[in-house]
Amino acid sequence: MAILSIRIIGDPVLRTVADPVTDFGPELAKLVADMTETMEDVDGAGLAAPQIGVSQRVFTYRIDGVEGHIINPVLENSEDFQEDQVEGCLSIPGLAYPVRRRRATRATGVDLHGNPVSVEAEGMLARCFQHETDHLDGILYTDRLEGDDRKSALRAIRAANYHEVTEQTTSKRATTVGSSFGSFGIAE
Repeated sequence: MAILSIRIIGDPVLRTVADPVTDFGPELAKLVADMTETMEDVDGAGLAAPQIGVSQRVFTYRIDGVEGHIINPVLENSEDFQEDQVEGCLSIPGLAYPVRRRRATRATGVDLHGNPVSVEAEGMLARCFQHETDHLDGILYTDRLEGDDRKSALRAIRAANYHEVTEQTTSKRATTVGSSFGSFGIAE
């Protein structure tokens, strides 16, 4: 397993609709393992493959002891909404805003062996599934903001020097994870 580099806003892979997974072999198993390790390393709630530069429909998650992965997810969301909660994103470091999300969702898809998966979720887990599936559709949480929150987020993104943030994160990680950092060989 390896800890992988997380792509930062501005990287085109984050704005691209990810491709469905069709090959269920050892490379997919390694991808899921590496994504899980990367998510745990940064203490994330979820991680979508585009966030590590892989344009495939895969995400991992870990909320309140519930963890796993879903490949080629499809969400069935409730009609009602949960109370807005502040969300952040590993690909937009340093920002967090309240985001409107559906109260509950059912995520269906498959696991890394191609076996069917169906997970009912409410609260933070439902929020995570919606956030990560958005990544697979090229949508960032800031796209869901409205009014003053949206204006504030866009100003903060324009003002942030994400190139510098990326370099600092890369340097810090390289000293702790060695040469495996950033060596995942899948093209954008």
